Amino acid sequence: MHIGVIGATGNIGQRVVSEAVNRGHQVTAFSRDASGIQEDRPTVAWRSLDVFDAAALTGAVAGLDVLISGYQPGSAARDLADAVRRSVADPTVYATVARNLLKALESHPRTRLIVIGGAGSLELAPGVVRADSDELLHESLDALGLPREYAAAVRGHRDALNVLRTSNRLWTYFSPAGDIHPGERTGRFRIGGDQPVLDAQGRHRISIEDVAVALIDEVELPRHVQRRFTVGY
Repeated sequence: MHIGVIGATGNIGQRVVSEAVNRGHQVTAFSRDASGIQEDRPTVAWRSLDVFDAAALTGAVAGLDVLISGYQPGSAARDLADAVRRSVADPTVYATVARNLLKALESHPRTRLIVIGGAGSLELAPGVVRADSDELLHESLDALGLPREYAAAVRGHRDALNVLRTSNRLWTYFSPAGDIHPGERTGRFRIGGDQPVLDAQGRHRISIEDVAVALIDEVELPRHVQRRFTVGY
């Protein structure tokens, strides 16, 4: 398949590109500025892309079977503090980019879209969503070592999911675990929908490597079209 990856230099994006290539797929890897990237894998083509440029985004979708968007303001892989500041400064960008992606798909209705979002919109209990509660959000952010102001970005991700939910395009929203770190590629995890998948200690955790596995699994065998999914050990 031909897979596009927005945010291909990010923590998740890099691993998604490698996972896709290792499974024999063709990848177009998008970054804000790909001019300095050296690539020696024959099945990966790097392209610069501005997700706020409607014409460029529509052109980028052409020829793709699936577009995976890991868009983030800034680059958490290079400078986490800067990425956090940018996300807090304008949390509306997540919903804006979701609208832009859906608009681009109007010209390519058979192309699937997978948006990598956040875990804050998952249901902790029926009707209980962390993104809707200052207390729950602050508790979670404190545990992760993130500033409480980042709550705005968590809600921005939730708003992007709500934008997708109004669309009849072939979208999928992926909520990674709240506890996500570089680690081992095991290929062994459980899949959930709108509720977090918890381990025996009550933790919602996953390695970034296994996130890449889950995303390419979804590319190859679509099971969550017009739905959200999550994974955990």
